[in-house]
Amino acid sequence: MGIFQQEETHDSKISSMSYALRWKHENLRQISTAAIVSIAIAIMIMLLVNTQTRKQVYLVVDGQIKSIQTHKSLLQEMLEEQSVSLRPEDQISMPLSGSLQDGDKVIIDRAVSVQLTADGATKHLNTTGNTVGEVLKEMGVSLKETDKVTPALTEPVTGQTDIRIVRINKQVVDRHESLPFRVIKTADPSLTAGEVRVVQQGTPGVMVQHIEKVYHDGKMVSMRMVGKEVQTKTLDKVIAVGTKKRPVEAVVKTAAVKSTSTAQTKKAVSSNNRVSKAGVDFSYKKLIHVSMTAYSAGEPGIGTRTATGTRVTEGRTIAVDPNVVPLGWWVYIEGVGFRRAEDTGGAIKGNKIDIYYDSVKRANSFGRKSGLKVYVIGPVKPDLN
Repeated sequence: MGIFQQEETHDSKISSMSYALRWKHENLRQISTAAIVSIAIAIMIMLLVNTQTRKQVYLVVDGQIKSIQTHKSLLQEMLEEQSVSLRPEDQISMPLSGSLQDGDKVIIDRAVSVQLTADGATKHLNTTGNTVGEVLKEMGVSLKETDKVTPALTEPVTGQTDIRIVRINKQVVDRHESLPFRVIKTADPSLTAGEVRVVQQGTPGVMVQHIEKVYHDGKMVSMRMVGKEVQTKTLDKVIAVGTKKRPVEAVVKTAAVKSTSTAQTKKAVSSNNRVSKAGVDFSYKKLIHVSMTAYSAGEPGIGTRTATGTRVTEGRTIAVDPNVVPLGWWVYIEGVGFRRAEDTGGAIKGNKIDIYYDSVKRANSFGRKSGLKVYVIGPVKPDLN
């Protein structure tokens, strides 16, 4: 038997093509709809993924806030994306390797350059401190209450701020001054006129002055007397002077007349330059009128040594112009008493005298006095009558 094969005819091919065209025409709308739906679903998926990975982060740099939209998950990546560079001294609120979350706030404090001078050394450094006090705390610099800081601790720090610390120390030392004793002469009717007897030996006293010295960074800048006290009192020297009249001796009349005449002549010559002040009769070389001020060793820059090498002593020392009153000479100042010209001064010129006091307060309250009479006596102080 042979195999029977159906003969393919031209009509059958046309029939197949017609069927395909008819199917395509009938399902084209469904195919288009399915494609559109697929594309929409893909877009929605992409938007959803994009929305889930996008974050809004707030970046604060030196107080300025910037809102940033980013897909980066790490802080380091986000800063690189935004071209934000950091220095080692800058401070940041979270680690660079930290992961970012939506709504995070990242704070960056930029370091500024400052200059610090303290303890004899100057340093240049970068800091994120906002005030001078914060910078010093950050640097571990300790301060004492007496130290002076410029600018003040509460002042804000900006670029190139110059911070200076002056270490201030105060020291109180004791200075011992000798107090000279007085010589007191008393009348003794049991002794013949011209005879003297020491009743009590004099002993100088000791004054302790408390001197405050102020040092800036180890260098003394000022000193002043903050107090004083008598450690040992002076003991005055007492001398008895005889007042009993001597026996009258017979003398030749002519000689007596000549002697009396000579004494009267000398008295007449010297009577014009002789006065009695404070119970003392004395002769003087000249009478001048002066203006007067006062000074004290407790004032800054005033020492205790005079121009003549003696120690300044209240009740004795005055500063003069040597062209008016020779150094070492005694004077009597009306209303003040006997004083000795022992010191000089740059401002003491002409008829001007500076009187010494231990107390700065008393020297300042003395003020300036004008028109005072001054009797210039000589190198020897007059004795009590």
